[in-house]
Amino acid sequence: MRMGQSLTQFEAAFREEAAQSVVRRDHLRRQAVQRTHARRVERVRKQGTLRFTVLALTILATAVIVTIVMFQTLALLVG
Repeated sequence: MRMGQSLTQFEAAFREEAAQSVVRRDHLRRQAVQRTHARRVERVRKQGTLRFTVLALTILATAVIVTIVMFQTLALLVG
């Protein structure tokens, strides 16, 4: 009779450990998904900042070049 009880206890402990393992795996999977999402969001934010900086510099360079060409053209016409 004692052997049957210990086997039953072993099976119950095994089921409990299996259930905990499933919960642990699910938790780890969710954490991995959250980390992936956070990395993606950070990468998109950095790319957006870089694109905005390039756009601002391009607009500024265009304004400078147009101003220089305009004054050179004006100097040629007047002078």
